[in-house]
Amino acid sequence: MAILHHYPLCPHSRFIRLVLSELGFEAELIEERVWERRREFLELNPAGTTPVFREDNGFTVPGAGPIAEYLDETRGLGLGERRLLPEGPAERVEVRRLLDWFNLKFDGEITSPLVLEKVMKRFMGRDEGGGPPEMSAIRAARSNVRYHLRYIAWLTAKRNWLAGSELSYADLAAAAHLSCVDYLGDVPWEEDEAARAWYARIKSRPSFRPLLSDRVPGMAPSAHYDNLDF
Repeated sequence: MAILHHYPLCPHSRFIRLVLSELGFEAELIEERVWERRREFLELNPAGTTPVFREDNGFTVPGAGPIAEYLDETRGLGLGERRLLPEGPAERVEVRRLLDWFNLKFDGEITSPLVLEKVMKRFMGRDEGGGPPEMSAIRAARSNVRYHLRYIAWLTAKRNWLAGSELSYADLAAAAHLSCVDYLGDVPWEEDEAARAWYARIKSRPSFRPLLSDRVPGMAPSAHYDNLDF
């Protein structure tokens, strides 16, 4: 069985977990506390970031973007309508554009600071960068969520899914990031019904169930986190 090195509240790891499930493939999950900089893990990915995907034969693919491309090239070609990266070049560009939007822009403005300040710092030693959360970073991230929700609503007003008529990597990446922020209770769903309706569609898919069962030790999720009806 393939192996996925991940962290439960890493949005990039969650994205690949969703991708694998939607494609119908399983992988053994190995949790990595990236701040510990485990030597064996750094040998797999010198950048020290999750996720990292390893095939049965030991072939290793680090990073959410390369893993998604690799899975499409090796497993997506025969899946027909279940393929998560469209065949048309213009459609593929749009999916990749939105992947960058969520895995880079959304992550940098929202997910990464919230998870670092509210979760990771709880487990990190002082020499690893741990300590009390920086409240200004948390306030900024919470503020940034709102215009990303409006953008999701704008996209879904024009399309069936974020990048077009079919479910794609774009939807799974966006949902992975929002699921982390939702765990922490920092998504103002009441402010945007359209974005909430789109997320409910994703949240109700079987691939999402393992994510909804994830728990951070000593930190319960928001009350509606695993409620499919919010």
